[in-house]
Amino acid sequence: MYELISATPSPYARKVRIALIEKGIPFTLRTEVPWHADTATPAFNPLEKLPVLILPDGQGIYESRFILEWLEVMHPTPPLLPPEPAQALRARQIEVICDGVCDATVLLFFERRRLTPSEPWMARQRRKIDGGLAALARLAGGGFLVEGRFGLADICAGTVLRYLAVRYPEHPWRDTHATLAAMSDRLEARPSFAATIPVAQSITEAVV
Repeated sequence: MYELISATPSPYARKVRIALIEKGIPFTLRTEVPWHADTATPAFNPLEKLPVLILPDGQGIYESRFILEWLEVMHPTPPLLPPEPAQALRARQIEVICDGVCDATVLLFFERRRLTPSEPWMARQRRKIDGGLAALARLAGGGFLVEGRFGLADICAGTVLRYLAVRYPEHPWRDTHATLAAMSDRLEARPSFAATIPVAQSITEAVV
């Protein structure tokens, strides 16, 4: 059985958890704070980042985007990417947008924890978040994002939208992007999403 090292608020880890559930792959969950000294992450990922998928032989598969690619190759049924190349690329483009918004949200969260946060730096991250959400809203309709069926693009979009509620709750995206709010509500009602609701963790050691 696989083991997934995860952090409870992480949208990157949540994407993998959802994919594992959707594909019906059994796994155990190890919850950690990757900034703490007792984390096992470095033993399986030289980059010391979560999530990490640990195989039965002890090998670590790491970086969420690669884990999702690995799962698609090693566990192709049910597929999370459409077979038609242009539609698969569309899903990958949405993944890039969502990861970019997540990255900017993480950078904003940690900058705000600094004793003297940089206002220009935070403004830049907010612009990236707003730009990414606007791009995502242009692609969102009344159903699933690609080919009218659930897949990778929906996993990425759903996780980033819920992550904003954890790390950037004052952002008014629900008011400014009604289509994204409706999409988020539909996805969060799905069993794989309901089973992986993100919650904040307490970081008790310095983030350096």
